[in-house]
Order: sequence, then C-alpha cells, then structure tokens
Amino acid sequence: MASFTPLQRLVIAVAVLASFVTFLDGTVVTVALPAISRELGGGITTQQWAVDAYLITLSALILLAGSVSDAYGRVTVMRIGLIAFGIASVAVAASFTPLVLVIARAAQGAAGALLVPSSLALITAVMRGEVQSRAIGVWTAFTTAAQLVGPLLGGLFVDLLSWRFVFLINVLPIAVNLILLSRLHLPEPARGTRVDWLSGALCALGLGGVVYALIEQPHLGWASPAIIGTGVGGAALVVVFLLRQRRPQPLLPLSLFGVRNFAWGNLSTLFVYAALSLNGFVIGVYLQQGAGLKATQAGLASLPITILMILLSSRAGRWSGRYGPRLFMTAGPLIMAAGALLLLTVSESFDYWWQVLPAMIVFGLGLALTVAPLTSAILGSIDESRSGIASAVNNAVSRVAGLLVVAMLSTIVGGRLDLAGFHDAARVTAALMAVGGIVSWLGIRRPVPERAPEAAER
Repeated sequence: MASFTPLQRLVIAVAVLASFVTFLDGTVVTVALPAISRELGGGITTQQWAVDAYLITLSALILLAGSVSDAYGRVTVMRIGLIAFGIASVAVAASFTPLVLVIARAAQGAAGALLVPSSLALITAVMRGEVQSRAIGVWTAFTTAAQLVGPLLGGLFVDLLSWRFVFLINVLPIAVNLILLSRLHLPEPARGTRVDWLSGALCALGLGGVVYALIEQPHLGWASPAIIGTGVGGAALVVVFLLRQRRPQPLLPLSLFGVRNFAWGNLSTLFVYAALSLNGFVIGVYLQQGAGLKATQAGLASLPITILMILLSSRAGRWSGRYGPRLFMTAGPLIMAAGALLLLTVSESFDYWWQVLPAMIVFGLGLALTVAPLTSAILGSIDESRSGIASAVNNAVSRVAGLLVVAMLSTIVGGRLDLAGFHDAARVTAALMAVGGIVSWLGIRRPVPERAPEAAER
C-alpha cells in the first residue's frame, strides 16, 4: 500500500479487518457443518439453518445498519459491531442444541450487519477515483481471501480440536481492530438522518418467513399450513417493506437504482453471489460426506482460489479503474461458469487432482477478475454522502442471494447431497454465473460518479 497516505492505509486496514471477521465467519462454518450435525443432530436441515440464520439477520439488517452508519458515524457503529460480534461468537461456540446454535448465529449476523457497510463506507469517504479503485481492490483481496481461507481454518479446528473453536477464530482480529479504531480520528458530525426501525423489522421478518418455508417444505410439504402461512406471510411483509420505501428518508432509497451501474451491478451481484454461496456450501459438505475427505482436506480444496485472489484481485481493481469494469465483470463470471462445469468430472472414483483442482484454478481466476471491479463499479457510481447506504444495499443483495440459494438447496440437489446432487448444484452454479456475466455486459458502463435524485434533493 505504498501509494496510499498514512490515513488511507489505516482506513484500509480497519476496513479489511472489520469485514474479515464477517466474511470469515460466513464461510468457515461450511466445513464444520457435518461435525455440527453429528453432535447436535438434525441432518441437512441443521446445516442449512446454521448458514441461513446468520444470513437472514445479516442481509435483512445490513440496510438498517447502513442508515445507522450514515446517521451516527461509521467508526462508532463499527466499534459497537465488533464488540457484539465477539460476544455472539462465544455464544455460538457454547451452543448445546440446534435451537441455541441457530439463535446465536442469528445474533452473530445482526452484529455483522454493522460492520460491512461501515467498512466500505470508510474507504469511499476517504478515497475517490482510481485511488478508491485500488483501495477496494486491496479490500477485496483480503476479505475475499477470508471467505476462501475460512474452510481451511475451519477444517483444521474441526479435525484437531472441535467445531466449537471454529467460531472463536475471529477473536484476535476483533481485538486488533478495536485498537486500530482507537487511532482513527475522522470528522463524523451527526447528520440527523432518521433511522427507519420499522422497515428493518419488516425486512427481517419477511425474509425469515420466506426462508423458513423454503428450508422446511421438504419435511412438511407445500400444503402444510405452517409452510403456507410463513411463506405467504413473509412474502407479504417483504412487499410491505418495499412499498414503505416510497416514504421520505427510506431505509432502501429506491432512487439509487436510477443510477445505471448501481442497478445493473446489483442485478449481476444477485446471480454471482448466489452461485458463490451454492458452490461454497456444496463443496464444503460433499467433499466430506460424499468423497470421504477430512475437514482439513475439504478446506484445502479451495486453497488455489485463495492464492489467485491474493495475487490478482488488487491488480484487477487497478485495471478496472483504468479500463472500466465491464470487460472484467463479464469475463470473470463466464470463466467461473466454466470452472463450475469442470466439477461435472467428479465421479464415484474420486480424484482431487484431476477432478477438482482444475475447476478450482479456473474458478479462482474468474473470481479474481470479478469481485473488485464489481464492487468498484457499484460504489464508484454513487455520491460519497450516500456511500454507507449504497454499500449496505450491495452487501444486502449479495447476502440475500446466498440466503435464498442455500434455503433452496434441498430442491436443487433433489433432497440428498450425493454425487447426482453435487452435479446438479454444479450445473445451477454455472447457469447463475453465466447470467451474471451477461447482465454485466448488457448493463455496465465506465462509472461516472452520480448523485442519486433523492440525495440531490437533500
């Protein structure tokens, strides 16, 4: 980070560590899922809820957190989020029933919602233009690496200690970041923004109802009153939430979607991150339950992706700032689609080196080309005064994408994550990636900072 000023380097370090813990905890769980279900029971349903309880509150409250960040200061909100996340992590590690685990994971997601929008908003507030693109590239390299190295760390803890230690990994980065935050002094006057708490509740309850119906319907059936009630009721609350956003000072400023790159970039995010979530979940579980690998070996399977992200992501951020993001946001997902299709070579006679490694290399190359340009195109198109909520919206879209695709896992894999189900998941992953690339080609243009109509009126 030699080209950055001391303040910019400190901001990047704080932003990376704050996002690191949420991304790490979102993916480290994947290799621990078989061990969790063996100890606590519940099979694939417990595994789905261990992931989605976290994603429900993270995705539903991240919009609310973006408004809170803009209203009360990013550093203050980040400090509260870090402390709450640490406490919730200890509660997850101490869980003794599936219900307690799910509740603690939901609390973790709520705390994590305070961290991601604040971290990216710090970058967009201090840096603009090509410097911002480089900074987002650095942020992307490390935070995405956290998502990808998570399964490896989780596997080591599962095999050598216990799955419970998986959720204590983030204690050290939280402590370090709290120290760094004490050294970061930025002018953050209160903006007087009204926080719409009711909209936050509507979003959380609505998503929760829809996800409950999707996860539990294989056991209860679509005709079950519980499935109909929660599914229809949740969808209705989501509709009410969207209608409420027409009011002044909404939680989700719909005017942001009048900015071309923001709208098309978030649509691409929806497909790309749904594919990433599906791929990560399925690989982490199948390589253990289907291929018979240990948790550490399953975590090592994605190491090539991590290496490629670290090597190429910051470069992709610089290239995007120089040449525009459209080419990278198109080529990257299409390359990942090809990588997902290579997983169809996995057979009953499992061989990681010939059946999985080539897919991981191709997938990692595509991911490195995609993430930094995608983030930069979306956030670089919005005025700095709305950077907190813009970041929150983009992160909410990515989490909702993962939330829904994991909730639909039983439908995608035919109720069992065997070899046939693994192949079905690979095909769906490839299709989602391809759509994400096509959407980027159709909609993304070289970003020009724009002020959303609503923000301009203020």
